[in-house]
Amino acid sequence: MITGKTKLLGVIGHPVGHSLSPVMHNAAIAHLGLDYVYLPLPIAPQDLEVAIAGLAAVGVVGFSVTIPHKQAIMPLISEITPLAQAIGAVNTVSRKDNQWVGTNTDIIGFIDPLQTTYQQNWSQKIAVILGNGGAARAVVAGCHQLGFAEIHVVGRNIGRLKEFQQSWEHLPIAENLQVHTWDKLVQLIPQANLLVNTTPIGMYPQVDESPVSADEMVNLPTGAIAYDLIYIPQPTKFLRYAQQQGVIVIDGLEMLVQQGVAALKIWLQRDDIPVDVMRQALKKQLGLG
Repeated sequence: MITGKTKLLGVIGHPVGHSLSPVMHNAAIAHLGLDYVYLPLPIAPQDLEVAIAGLAAVGVVGFSVTIPHKQAIMPLISEITPLAQAIGAVNTVSRKDNQWVGTNTDIIGFIDPLQTTYQQNWSQKIAVILGNGGAARAVVAGCHQLGFAEIHVVGRNIGRLKEFQQSWEHLPIAENLQVHTWDKLVQLIPQANLLVNTTPIGMYPQVDESPVSADEMVNLPTGAIAYDLIYIPQPTKFLRYAQQQGVIVIDGLEMLVQQGVAALKIWLQRDDIPVDVMRQALKKQLGLG
């Protein structure tokens, strides 16, 4: 029952109709018996500033931010957490003292499956990250937080790679971070204890593509982890190639769940978020049982 007292949450993006966030968030809200609703809110880039003011005017409690607004929203909100500043992107906004506060829960989402499932000493490990966009920024910050010895970012555009590296230069991460053009990937894969795909290559509907070939994947070390931020299809071709080598694989569904859990903790100011309910709602929506 949605009434005049129902509190509003949502996700802003353009487009946003494909977002699975409403499925998992509304499942959690229903399980907790709260009078909230989480809505998809399509907002075109040119309307972002007026939309943020409008969300405040109608009393929205908080909202998620997805493509293409994660960086564009930063000048439009009053406070940004140091973590989001370091990453250079905001994905979660909450209302505090009549002002918008932006943070980034993607880093928690990325780290959680690694920490909970694989108890390792990351300080001796090497991470290789494919792509240098917004998602890669959260992954770099996550790898640094875990304590990786070396973090290598691989991209196709030398100019963007240099900008990416320079954006971290005043932060401790800079000491461990190196950037490379795509042709260096062949040399990096044999060293990679963690190989992460942050590119959209292999995402539905281009399900027959992989950023790494089967021949290249053969050189992944034993015991390595291949992690794809994509969650449709399951598994991606990238992860199928990794499975053929017998390495550990993680898909993007758990990252989606965990960043959502972290966001709900902020909005609802409570820790008892039903993560299993959220996970199962997503799996049901995706036809994964």
